[in-house]
Amino acid sequence: MTKRDLVVKIAADTNLIQSDVANVVQKTLDYIAEELVSGRNIELRNFGVFEIKVRKSRKGRNPNKPEVTVAIPERVVVKFRAGKELRERIAKLVSQ
Repeated sequence: MTKRDLVVKIAADTNLIQSDVANVVQKTLDYIAEELVSGRNIELRNFGVFEIKVRKSRKGRNPNKPEVTVAIPERVVVKFRAGKELRERIAKLVSQ
């Protein structure tokens, strides 16, 4: 699903104008990004948590030349941890 698909679906369900929905969706994503860039986590109840993690530096290998090790520097990444309700709904996919 793309952002455009999401906008069309929300607009159809709420009878709002697509341009207004697109603005709200974009503002939501902008605010989430701002918080993450500021180093703060985002918790959306029953959905999940976006959190900032520091991935430690480590040694890796080039698959084409496995005998050569490469230093992979430390970096900051965004992790998503699904909330309880979302995990339960996804778990039902396996049992189908």
